[in-house]
Amino acid sequence: MAELQSQVSPATDLQADAHVAVVIVGAGACGLTAALALHRLGVDCVVLERDAFPAGSTALSSGFIPAPCTQAQRAQGIDDSVQAFAADIQAKAHGQAAPNLVQAYAQNIGPALDALAQHHGLPWQVLDNFLYPGHSAHRMHAVPEKTGTGLMNRLQAAADAAGVVVLTQARVTTLWADEQQRIHGLGFVRPNGQLESIRCDVVLLACNGFGGAAPWVKQLLPEMAEATYAGHAGNDGSAIAWGRQLGARLADLGAYQGHGSWAIPQGALISWALMMEGGVQINAQGRRFHDETQGYSEAAVHVLDQPGGVAWNVLDDALLDFAQDFPDFVAAQSAGAVQHVLDTQALAELIGCEPQTLQTTLNAVHAGHDPQTGRHFKRALQAPFHVIKVTGALFHTQGGLDIDAQTRVLRHDGSPLPNLLAAGGAARGVSGQEVWGYLSGNGLLSAIAGGHIAAETAAQTLKQHLKGVTP
Repeated sequence: MAELQSQVSPATDLQADAHVAVVIVGAGACGLTAALALHRLGVDCVVLERDAFPAGSTALSSGFIPAPCTQAQRAQGIDDSVQAFAADIQAKAHGQAAPNLVQAYAQNIGPALDALAQHHGLPWQVLDNFLYPGHSAHRMHAVPEKTGTGLMNRLQAAADAAGVVVLTQARVTTLWADEQQRIHGLGFVRPNGQLESIRCDVVLLACNGFGGAAPWVKQLLPEMAEATYAGHAGNDGSAIAWGRQLGARLADLGAYQGHGSWAIPQGALISWALMMEGGVQINAQGRRFHDETQGYSEAAVHVLDQPGGVAWNVLDDALLDFAQDFPDFVAAQSAGAVQHVLDTQALAELIGCEPQTLQTTLNAVHAGHDPQTGRHFKRALQAPFHVIKVTGALFHTQGGLDIDAQTRVLRHDGSPLPNLLAAGGAARGVSGQEVWGYLSGNGLLSAIAGGHIAAETAAQTLKQHLKGVTP
């Protein structure tokens, strides 16, 4: 049968016997974090996941999560604060990020990670050998695998151990709502095409953005309309579609996470830590074209603006050795993404540029300030060189349903919908309104802090519902 469109139907049409207190749509980092928090609160929930196994945008990411004041930070002697983190988020967004969400996420991400460690055994380590752009402290947390897939595997194992019900191959298509926009249940399609339904008291949309919906990208993010989409196919905009039908307000639809280091043709993410530690990007003319330390998100646009929409990441032996600590890089290297040349002449032949132009470019890469791009270099690059051909890619959107600091979805007048919550990719993030507002890790920050907050809000909403109180 043809795929059903995301729709909101009258609650009077709902026919379902099964009931659960909270239904979570999406089993990525946001949904599983929320489900685990609800488990700790003693609240029954079901997670509905469209795919055969939980993965989503999280599995495609590096899996690095920024957080201040965690047990892992303290164990490594790292000094940080919620205020410093919030200031870094807002500085990167040029003051455009929603202040209430910035504060809420900065305050809650640390407790969220600590709870996952204490109660569910996730072993966080802080990456303290480099700083990602925009961060004033070492606060990037990772599981030992240092990959998004590793993070998802550990979250799924924690959910299994806790007895959290995750129903896979259950694509949600329908919300049933009354005239007050209270959600009474959800409908989801199973692999056999059958539509099943379930009643609930609270819904958390932890599902998706719209990066995989080409018409929406063309309309809202025109500079990325022809870019490679490196995100998850489930980012089809269904959360926004439901929200629109319910009269929800949308926000920050121009914000997204791009990445300027997507290896081609391998289709692999190359860690931006290599740029931060001294790597450079060179275009087909043999020239650098931006300050690589400003951020990997806006770098996507800079790379796409170059001839052919491509660039070459240039590293040396020291950086290649540093890169071996990143499993995603090692995998890309094994797939043939890294080429090796002995000198500038050979590098020019590989790129297809004038050797003298390239030599002039590399001569300007030395300890000190580069007046052309404003970048400060710690040292020069030394031959032999290691080269990766890359393009700019769209990973996930950072705009969506407008929410308050409790993750409640808001109407156009600013009042919350009765029992609909949103977090992660479904909701507005804390990246302001443009690509350059994305601070490294903002996606998983919103997912995990948002899921942690949403669980508390869902529990409170249930208490109010049982008392007959309308939020």
